[in-house]
Amino acid sequence: METESRAALHPILAQRWSPRAFDPTVQIDAEQLDTILEAARWAPSASNTQPWRFLAGRRGERAYEALAAALKPTNRLWARDASALVLVAAETAGPDGVPRRWALYDTGQAAAHLSAQAHSMGLAVRQMGGFIPAALPPLPDRVVPLAVAALGVPLEPARIPDDHPATRLAPRARRPLAELLLDCE
Repeated sequence: METESRAALHPILAQRWSPRAFDPTVQIDAEQLDTILEAARWAPSASNTQPWRFLAGRRGERAYEALAAALKPTNRLWARDASALVLVAAETAGPDGVPRRWALYDTGQAAAHLSAQAHSMGLAVRQMGGFIPAALPPLPDRVVPLAVAALGVPLEPARIPDDHPATRLAPRARRPLAELLLDCE
């Protein structure tokens, strides 16, 4: 799914999209998931703090089941077909308790690296805020859950059942750049 843009975007960015229908017959292997997480690991961070934390599981693994159970019902309907689920979390303070002001920003960069790497491997990622934090497995102190990412091969549109949540998605759109730029007046 190509985006409309006046700029000459890199194909990984122009073609990346967030499907809500994954092919349930495709399973990614541990090496593929490790490669995607390794890309996230190499994201830049303030003072090299690397505040991102992940809980990742492939379909059939305990971590996958725990993350799927923590999803809100509307997301659970379609995310169960993803090949892997990844909790993206941020350690918002250091071991000394000092807040890490840029932890959320840095973790967002790691999630972007994860998405770009997955796309380069023929996979897609849909990140969700629709989960119940209290239903997640216990996290270390100072670690804040931000999103759950579903990874897999997008289901071909012709194979998406009529009653699937993906049929209710609006076309991919972005606000004009002019609306996103702040004025310093």
